[in-house]
Amino acid sequence: MIKNYLKTAWRNLLQNKVTSFISIAGLAVGICCFLLLATYLINELRYDRFHQKADRIVRIIQNHKSPDYKEVNTIAVTPTAPVPVFKQQLSEVEDGVRIIDYSDMRPAIVQFGDKLFKEKNVLMADESFFKIFSFKFIAGNAGSALGNSSSIVITSSTANKYFGTDNPIGKILKVDGANNMMVAGVVEDVPEYSQIKFDMVGSYAMMPRSLTRKWDSANDYSYLLLKPGADRVAAEKKINAHLNDLFKNDLSAGEKIWYNLEPLTSIHLYSTAGGLEPSGNIKYVYILSIVAVILLVLACVNFLNLVTARSAERSKEIGVRKVMGAQRKQLFFQFITEAGIITLVSLIAGVVFATFCFPAFSDFSGQALNFKTWNITWLVTAVLGLFFIVTLLAGTYPSLYLSAFKPVVILKTKSTGAAGGNTLRKSLVVFQFIVSVFFIISTLVAGSQLRYMQNLNTGMDRSQVMVLDIGGMPFNNLEPFKNAIAQNPGITGTTASYNSPVNVRGGYSINSADGKNSDFNLPVTATPIERSFIKTMGMTLVAGRDLDLGDEQQVRKDSLRQYSFILNETAIAAMGWKPEQAIGKHIGLNGRTGTIKAVAKDFNFSSLHQKIEPLVVFPEYDWFGKLLVKTNGKNTAGTIAAMEAQWHKFYPNSPFEYHFLDQEFEEMFKTDQRTGSILQAFTMVTIFISCLGLFGLAVFSTRQRVKEIGIRKVLGANVMSIVGLISSDFLKLVLIAVVISSPLAWYAMSAWLQDFAFRIDIQWYVFLLAGGMAILIAFITVGYQSFKAALSNPVKSLRSE
Repeated sequence: MIKNYLKTAWRNLLQNKVTSFISIAGLAVGICCFLLLATYLINELRYDRFHQKADRIVRIIQNHKSPDYKEVNTIAVTPTAPVPVFKQQLSEVEDGVRIIDYSDMRPAIVQFGDKLFKEKNVLMADESFFKIFSFKFIAGNAGSALGNSSSIVITSSTANKYFGTDNPIGKILKVDGANNMMVAGVVEDVPEYSQIKFDMVGSYAMMPRSLTRKWDSANDYSYLLLKPGADRVAAEKKINAHLNDLFKNDLSAGEKIWYNLEPLTSIHLYSTAGGLEPSGNIKYVYILSIVAVILLVLACVNFLNLVTARSAERSKEIGVRKVMGAQRKQLFFQFITEAGIITLVSLIAGVVFATFCFPAFSDFSGQALNFKTWNITWLVTAVLGLFFIVTLLAGTYPSLYLSAFKPVVILKTKSTGAAGGNTLRKSLVVFQFIVSVFFIISTLVAGSQLRYMQNLNTGMDRSQVMVLDIGGMPFNNLEPFKNAIAQNPGITGTTASYNSPVNVRGGYSINSADGKNSDFNLPVTATPIERSFIKTMGMTLVAGRDLDLGDEQQVRKDSLRQYSFILNETAIAAMGWKPEQAIGKHIGLNGRTGTIKAVAKDFNFSSLHQKIEPLVVFPEYDWFGKLLVKTNGKNTAGTIAAMEAQWHKFYPNSPFEYHFLDQEFEEMFKTDQRTGSILQAFTMVTIFISCLGLFGLAVFSTRQRVKEIGIRKVLGANVMSIVGLISSDFLKLVLIAVVISSPLAWYAMSAWLQDFAFRIDIQWYVFLLAGGMAILIAFITVGYQSFKAALSNPVKSLRSE
C-alpha cells in the first residue's frame, strides 16, 4: 500500500512539473532562510554558555542617582574593592575576578625579538580568571597561570604569530617597552560567542590599582562566582545593604548608589550598561525569530494555495477513486504522501542551499556561521522537526480538503463539491502580500533611519579626520610629532583628547558650583582635551570664547592649576542656567576647580540610541588617548605616507596604525546596520515566495478560464481588456493586503524607532511607495501569464468544446 502511495505521488509530481517546481522552490527557499536565521539566532543565544559555571557567574553593575539630575547613571565597571570585599563577606559568593581592559584606550605595544605588534585585545585579570571562566588550555595550568604578577596567557593564534611552531611557555614578551611578561599558558582562540574576548591576559597584580581596595575610580569589570544553589537576589540585597552602610555619611540627601548582579548569560542580549564588547539586542532576536517563522509559514501557504487551486483538475480523479471503493483515509494518506515527498525534496534542497549560502551570510551578519554552530542533536532534531511540521502545515488541509469531495457531485457537474476553496485561496494570497508589504515598509523605514544616522549633523565635523591611538603618551612626547606633521599641506589641523569624540566615556561629577548647595552633585561625562579641540572638530560655541594659550599654560603648571571648562547646553540646562549666565561661574569637577569659559552647542558623543547627556571638556596635558588629524581630503594616500614616515622617525618602536573617525562612528550602530541588511535581504525572499505562489495561481486561473477567454476574443475583446480582466482579480487582493499591512507596519516600526534617541518620523509616502511596489510586482508576475492567455488562439481553446 505504502509503495503504491509513493509511486502514485511521484508520478503525479512528474506529471505537473510547473506546480511541483513552484512548490519545491518556494519550500526550499523558505527552509533555507529558516535555517540561516535559526543558525544566527542560536549563535546569539549561546553567548557565554560554553563556560561550565556560566549559570553561577554574575557581573556587578554600578548605579548612581543624583538628586540634582533625573537620570540614573548605570555603568558596567566598578572600583577595586567590591570583588575582594564581597568574596570575604558574602556567604553566597564562592569566588570573584576583576578584569581591566588594558588596551581600551590604546593598543598595547608588544615585542618579541624583532617582532613588534599593536595588540588591541589585552586584558589584565585576577588569578581566579581561568578558574571561573572555562577557556580551554592547550599548554599551562588554568589554576596557576596568572599566579605570578609577570605572567601572561595568550591564545593559540597569538602564539603562532610571535613564536611560530616553537614552544611559547616560558618565553618573554615585552609589553609597552617596560613590562617583561612571561608566557605561562596558551588557550584555544576565544569563541566568537564570548562577550569576554582577548588575545592576551596578563596578571591584574602587575597593575598599581591591585594594591588598594577603593570604592571610587571605577575601571574594573567585576564578576562573582556564586555558590551552587545561592540566591542571586539575596546576594544583591546584602551587597546593597553593605553599600548603604558604607556610604551613609558620604551621600547627600536623595543621592543613591546601588549594585545589580547581571547573570553572565544575559549580558550580551539584555544589558544596557555596555561591556568589554558591543552588546546585542534581544529585540532583534525576537524580530528575526518572527521573520524566520513567517518565511517558513509563507512557503507552506504557497504550497497549500497551489494544491487547493489544482483541486478542480483533480476532482474527477478523486471522484473515480471513490466510486472504485477508495476510502477517505486512503485518499488522505495519498495526498499527505505527495506533500511529504515535496517536503523531503525541498528540505534536502534547502539544506544544500543553506550550506552554500553560509559564507555569504556570515559576511552579511558579521558572525562566523555554519552548521557546526548547531549541536548535532539539535540539528538532526530540527531537520526531522522541519520535515514533519512542514508536511503537516502544508499537506494536512489540502489532504482533508481533497479527500472530502463528494463523488456524485463531482462526476455530475464540474464543481469540486467543496465550498470555500476559492475564498481560502484569496485569503492566503492576501496573507502572503500582507507579509510582503509589511516587510517592504519595514525595510524602507529601517533604511531611512540608518541613512539618517549616517548623515545626521552630530554637532562636529567627522569627515576626513584620522584617529591615532596614542594612549599613555605624555604631551611633551607628542608635541614634536604634532608640530612636524602640521607642516604637511594635506593636514589642516591636529588636536588630542583623552577619548574619541564620538565615544566619550569618562564618568565624572560637578560637585560644587556658584549658587549651589554644598552637597550639589551633577553626574556628567567629561574628557580632557587639547586647546585646539573645538576648532579642529568644527564644533559651535553658543556662548563664551574658545580655549587659548593662556588656558593651556594655566593647566600645564605643576601646582595651583586653574581650569577653564567648556560645558554643553544639556549640562548648563541641568544646572538651571542659561548659556550667557554660565560664563565665568566657578565649578568643581572631581577635584579640579576653575571657571566656565564657554558653552558648546550639544553634539553627539556616544551612541545615537542614547540622548545627549551633560558633558564637560577641559584642557589637561598630562596625557592623551587619541591624536586627531584633520586632512583636506586631497592626496590622502600621500598625506598618510608622509605621516607614517614622521611617526617612525619619532617613535621607531611603535607600529603606525590609524583609522578614520567616520568608521568609528559607524561601528557604533553596526548591529542596527546588520539587522537592517538582513531584513532587506529577507524582504526580497518574502516577495520572491509570494510571487511564486501568485504566478502558480495565475497559471491555474488562466487554465480554468481558457474557454471564457476564447469566447471573449471571438466576440471582439482585445488583448489589454483580457489582461485587465485576469489581472484585476489579483491586484484587488494585493490592494487589500496593502490596506491591512500599512497600520500594522506603522505600529511595529514606531515601536522599533523608540530605541533611538535620534530618529526619523515615518512619512506617509513610505506606505504609498510600498503599496505601489507591491502592486507593480504583482502585476508583473500575473501580467506575463495574462498576456500569454490573451494572445492564445481562440480556435484551439474552443475546438475541444
